[in-house]
Amino acid sequence: MTTSDAPDESARVAALRAGTALYTAGEFHAAHDPWEAVWLDLKDAVAAGDAPESVVRDEALFHGLIQFTAARHHARDRNWSGAVGLAESAREYLADIPEEYRGVDVTGARDALARLAADPERVERGPAPSLRYEGGRIAPESLSLAAAGLAAEALAAEHGLDADAVADAARFAREEERAGRSRFAALLFDLLRVDTPQERRLVYDRLSGLVEQERRKEEDVKGLF
Repeated sequence: MTTSDAPDESARVAALRAGTALYTAGEFHAAHDPWEAVWLDLKDAVAAGDAPESVVRDEALFHGLIQFTAARHHARDRNWSGAVGLAESAREYLADIPEEYRGVDVTGARDALARLAADPERVERGPAPSLRYEGGRIAPESLSLAAAGLAAEALAAEHGLDADAVADAARFAREEERAGRSRFAALLFDLLRVDTPQERRLVYDRLSGLVEQERRKEEDVKGLF
């Protein structure tokens, strides 16, 4: 991969915001999915050589955030050694990133990682450290449609739902947006907002039903040619 193949600015921002929103919602494991998809391409661009500083720094940021949330996930599962190792590694990746970079409170993340590395069992005594973005917390309704699609797809995969159906829903939502409609978008955002497995399943069933309808329409159109 060449540097020119690295994810563009809009893709990096959408992935960053999607993962941060999932982390904020307590979906620590799912949060890494949007970040990892971008990080792998950034990693390849850096490995190709002669990557600009912005690409090198973004690669370190995404890598550090992936390990940040993985450390929290392992600690929640009482894998103390895994949590400590990842917390220390994440701090190393974030060590040379500015205090606030791409809206992320990197200093706060580094401090939280230091506390977790020193005492991983702290996760059982209090709430998870926040991952502040642009001075606050990211709510689902503040996401762009692109970011919401990434977050919803990761959430579906995490909870045993059909991520391909949700990915198609995001595609149909983008098509509807151009036509001034919002059925799919509304359900994608609902999927991110609900709090219980029962509510999530209800929204998913409605969303997947619409996806099947649109898929059949596409097949019908293909059959005409």
